[in-house]
Amino acid sequence: MTPNTVIPNTVTLDELTLQGQLVRLEPLREVHVPGLLQAASAERETFRWTTVPDSFEAMTRYVERALADAAAGRALPFATCSASGEVLGATRFGNIEHWIWPDGRERSQFPDAVEIGWTWLAQRAQRSGVNTEAKLLMLTHAFESWGVKRVTIKTDARNERSRAAIERLGARFEGVLRAHSPAADGGVRDTAMYSVIRPEWPEVRQNLQARLAP
Repeated sequence: MTPNTVIPNTVTLDELTLQGQLVRLEPLREVHVPGLLQAASAERETFRWTTVPDSFEAMTRYVERALADAAAGRALPFATCSASGEVLGATRFGNIEHWIWPDGRERSQFPDAVEIGWTWLAQRAQRSGVNTEAKLLMLTHAFESWGVKRVTIKTDARNERSRAAIERLGARFEGVLRAHSPAADGGVRDTAMYSVIRPEWPEVRQNLQARLAP
């Protein structure tokens, strides 16, 4: 392998439960399928650019694929729940990267870079602080427990609502990857890429905490 080659994670990371004041991120399970389906069954206009299953069978497959990625060490998926336990949506860590450094070794058992994504929320939970707190919990864990150097966040370039939300978090726009991946509407999407890197994290953390302050 050449220096800086990214190799897949070969050891499944420990499951996490991340608890805040508004939200609880708990390891995704098949038992969450009914709650996820209920969260996805109200107003679906905001899911236009996001893959959110709309039937029990499709939601079951969605969860099974996420769990398969978790078992392979490719992701850590969560059910996004309210503090009272109501299922509001889903999110995950994905594209978990372990870098090979110039000495030919990995430097840590933890990831060097991750993506936060696959995120969707029931309409009633949007613009409520839930997403902001969930991102704060996940970014804090990524930077302060794992010690990552970079967190990627991306979205369909047409999804102006999602792009605005990402920018409010404090992530920096890096550009658009053209014809990057399948789109939720069945076409091929351009992807707007954003990131937070380690030197930026203190300012981003402060911004998120201020947004959540009473």
